[in-house]
Amino acid sequence: MFERIKAIMERWGELKEVDRLSEHELDDLGMTREQLRAFVQMPHDVGDRVRHMGAIFGLSAEDLQANHEQWLDILSTCAQCKHRGECSHALAKRGTQPDEVGFCLNAGTFAAA
Repeated sequence: MFERIKAIMERWGELKEVDRLSEHELDDLGMTREQLRAFVQMPHDVGDRVRHMGAIFGLSAEDLQANHEQWLDILSTCAQCKHRGECSHALAKRGTQPDEVGFCLNAGTFAAA
């Protein structure tokens, strides 16, 4: 229980930090304040999930992050997905193929890249 309270307080502090950023700092990050707030609130494993799922489609981390705006969209989509259980199972299994992850909301984006 203590760890959960600690995590909530840390996230609250991160959100306050986002609120203190200037417009210039946000421009340097290439994100809006709302995008950054959403990013801070994402589950911490989203980036790893996206990179692993992208690898199923033959994409490297560099490929996925080459287009900054698309990368943010992919992360946001993953963070809101209701298929975390299916995703965990597919990512844990060796040799998962793209046709086995039709549940992934980013599958079309990965396939098109």
